[in-house]
Parts: sequence; C-alpha cells; structure tokens
Amino acid sequence: MSNSTFSEIAKALREHQSFIIMSHVRPDGDAIGSQLALGHALEELGKTVYYVNEDGLPDNLAFLPHSEHLIQPKGEVLDVEVAIAVDCATKPRLGDNALKAASKAKLWINIDHHISNPAYGDLNYIDGESPAAGKIIYDFIKSEDFPLSNVTRDAIYVAVSTDTGSFQYGSTTADTYEMAADLMRLGLKVGQINAKTYDSHPYRRVELLRRLLNTLQLSEDGRLADWQLVYSTQMALGLKPEDSEGLIDTIRAIEGVEVAVFYEELPDGMIRVSMRSKNKAINVCDVAKVFGGGGHAMAAGIRTDGTIESVRDAVSAELRDRLDANA
Repeated sequence: MSNSTFSEIAKALREHQSFIIMSHVRPDGDAIGSQLALGHALEELGKTVYYVNEDGLPDNLAFLPHSEHLIQPKGEVLDVEVAIAVDCATKPRLGDNALKAASKAKLWINIDHHISNPAYGDLNYIDGESPAAGKIIYDFIKSEDFPLSNVTRDAIYVAVSTDTGSFQYGSTTADTYEMAADLMRLGLKVGQINAKTYDSHPYRRVELLRRLLNTLQLSEDGRLADWQLVYSTQMALGLKPEDSEGLIDTIRAIEGVEVAVFYEELPDGMIRVSMRSKNKAINVCDVAKVFGGGGHAMAAGIRTDGTIESVRDAVSAELRDRLDANA
C-alpha cells in the first residue's frame, strides 16, 4: 500500500467545491474533531462542506465550536463531488446511511491512523504511527498551508488529546507535544477545553462505572482484566454510546494488568469488544483480526455475533495464548 502525498490530496481539495466529511459509527473525539478540523479549513477556502456521522453528534462533544453543523443522515443523498472519510478503518464502519449520503461523490479520500485500514479511497493517507487522525489533519494543514481557524485549532486539540489518553499513551511523541504547543500559541485555552473534555460527565456515567466494576474479572496471574456490559443495564440506566468512552482505562490502570477488555452487548444482538494493551509484545490488533476486527497494536476492537459469554470465552482464550507465550 502506498500513500498519496499531502500535495496530491491538497490539489484534489483545491480543485473541487463540494464535500461530505464522514467518520466511524459511535464517533469519539478523534472522529468528530478530525471532521470539524478539516471541514472548517475547507469552508475557510470557500468550499461547501457537509459534516455527516451515522450516529450523530455525541452529547459530550457538543461543546466543540461548529459541531452544531454535524448531521445524522436519514437516507438522503447529498449533491457532493468529494467524499472524505477520517479516522475510519473500514468503509462499512461509516454506516449505511452515511454511505448513501455520499453515493454521488466521484472521488473518495481516506485519511486514517489505523494500521488495519485497507486503503479504500481513491486517495489514501494511512499512518499507523500517528497518535490520532487529528494529528494527520494538523500535519496536512501545516504542510499545505490550509487555513487554521479557531474552530480547526480546538477540534484538532480535542481529537489528539482524547485519542492519546490526554497525551499519556505511548503513541505520544515530542512532535505531538510540539503540535499542542503550537495550538496554544494560536490561542488555545487549554484549561478551559480540558475541563469541557474531561470534567463534565453525566451522573449516569458514574452509575455505569459502578455496574461495570461489579462484573470485573481478573485472571489468576493478574495480567488480563475484563468487564461486561449487557444491554439490559444500558436500558436501565438510559445510557448513550459515549457514556462508556474511556472507562476501560480504569481497569487498564490496575497494577500488573497487561491487557484490558470491555465486552458490550449491542441493541442488534452483536457483541462489541474493546481491547487495550500495555505490553508491546501483545498486539491486540492481531487478536482483533482473528475475529474480523482491527485497530492499533495497543488499542483495537471487534464487532461480532454470539453471546457475551461465548465471545468472552473465545477472545480470552486467544489473549491467554499470547500472554502465556510472552510470560
């Protein structure tokens, strides 16, 4: 797989007028932030931009400037020349309605940092070493002299901050901090935006944490921890998808734990699995691929058929084999 260059992508963006920018279902800060960051840069160039996500805007990201322009598609087809996917490892994860909205686009651009991305665009920029799609957007904007408005500035920061665990994960580099410093020099109010990002959760999220802790299971050697969320609990608490964002770090942080796993029962009967590794020898992306998933070496996910118990047994067995091989 060979990437398109930033200059090739910039040429395509400058030569076209109308765009739809999409990100993955159940969007997180990197997904929404990357959409807003690139989209507003294009708007500053006089382009027409539609911001679309299959599941809409999460409540916890509604503080982001310009986020009110993000729409949840209902089956309409938008009159656009170019479709841009950001932070989405596979095309189907954009969602059926989002794909329908983009169906008139003649050119597809795919910008992502998931190493498992198969390069499904006409133009692709995949950097599995980048800490966030938002960081790729920042590098692109700086490299190609695209506008970096206050909207783009704040969106990039939230994108990168949330996908690096607030600059804690191993994917964070000196270059990541230099980006943050540059954004601060451009007027980013880091205390204010961090408070909105990390210190404003609904009470139901605390109730969710209490329920999850009651399901916590730790392996005998203490290297593997997991918890499970059944759909009846989601209904009882009135949860929204974003309520569980980042909670896996609670069990990932247990001393001695090398892999943390979150099993979740979805409304359609599928099981969603989120995995986090603290041991570089345990590549959870490789584990995810066994079950049709993907992601990063240290953070990956699966969506599969089965009961929560059967999926947990299968994934745990695969992880156990790798942990035992790296004892």
